[in-house]
Amino acid sequence: MTELAPNPGKRLVVTVDGVRWARYPVRTHLVTEHDDLEDVLRRYAVPHVQPGDLLFLSERLVATMQGRAYPIDEIEVSPLAAFLVKHVYKNPYGIGIGSPWTMELAIREAGVPRILLASAVAAVTKPFGIRGLFYKVAGQTVASIDGPADYVIPPYNRYAKLGPKNPRAEAERARAVTGCDTVIVDANDLGVAVLGKSSKQLRDPVLRAIFKDNPLGQTGQQTPIGIVRREVATPVD
Repeated sequence: MTELAPNPGKRLVVTVDGVRWARYPVRTHLVTEHDDLEDVLRRYAVPHVQPGDLLFLSERLVATMQGRAYPIDEIEVSPLAAFLVKHVYKNPYGIGIGSPWTMELAIREAGVPRILLASAVAAVTKPFGIRGLFYKVAGQTVASIDGPADYVIPPYNRYAKLGPKNPRAEAERARAVTGCDTVIVDANDLGVAVLGKSSKQLRDPVLRAIFKDNPLGQTGQQTPIGIVRREVATPVD
């Protein structure tokens, strides 16, 4: 069994509200749409988990296995997508809808009326320095869209992808396999969004704080699974 260790440049342990949490990234093979979530978890997560662990899954892992990642060469960009993308703020930490292909996926996912409304709200508020309202109007599924980038593992550096479908149900399916409460997150160097979780008792602010520094990494780590373990203080004699 492979020994678990933090990714280079990432801390193993973080403290949230006085509680220490160890975050163990789990390396997998290059997952594709031909893989199954339950099989992947049995192979890579089950040998390592302990009672009480939390399982964090990258939304990219889940979305890819759902077949929601598409080669950009196969995405036909509409005139509306080509027009709207010219006015999108280009974030240095992620593509988002800042490419014609991801904008096209956003239109297909949310529909033309909602995207036009989101674009209008963003255009009105942008001069006042207010950002992020586009995604609040368009919805979380649009906020989870990501596109081709040099730092993404090939061949997915030439793919655009939607966020995972029914992330709560996928988190519950993962819990049934591993016995661990599961969280599906969209994490990058700007922050963490909780897309789905297997229990309502898990508090989003705590989950985001545990993963604030994105311990799974965003480039070639190939660690889309994280095992999070609460550290128990050793009693002092």
